[in-house]
Amino acid sequence: MKYTFPCNIAPDTEEGSWGFVVSFPDVKGAHTSGKTFKEAIILAEDCMVVALSCYVDLGHELPTPSPFQDGQELLTVQPVIAAQLDLYAAMREQGVSRADLAQRLGISELDADQLLSLDYCTPIGQVTKALKAIGCELAAAEQAA
Repeated sequence: MKYTFPCNIAPDTEEGSWGFVVSFPDVKGAHTSGKTFKEAIILAEDCMVVALSCYVDLGHELPTPSPFQDGQELLTVQPVIAAQLDLYAAMREQGVSRADLAQRLGISELDADQLLSLDYCTPIGQVTKALKAIGCELAAAEQAA
């Protein structure tokens, strides 16, 4: 999947430290930790989305996942977030601003901002409509786990 990123999870080896540290080789600024491996995975998912949100907020190109390597974990964003990231990437590629998107959809710029906000609970139907407004289609694909 386009937004499936490998991460490294390792025991924290610093003196006096505990738990597990998580880093993403491809997503700059995405680092977290957890007391247990399971907690580290849960926090890593949130950390990845927050870091990707920063890419969107700053207008940067989204990172490309590197190939999976032994010892890594793979984390995938939720489908609605993947659709929002696709919308953002298509807008960047086509030079469509948030104001342009708002105009095409007949909504306010604030509402257009919310379509791209990964921490706002945007309905998938609204993202699909926005993708169509810029000439794109949302496609879902099934993948073996």
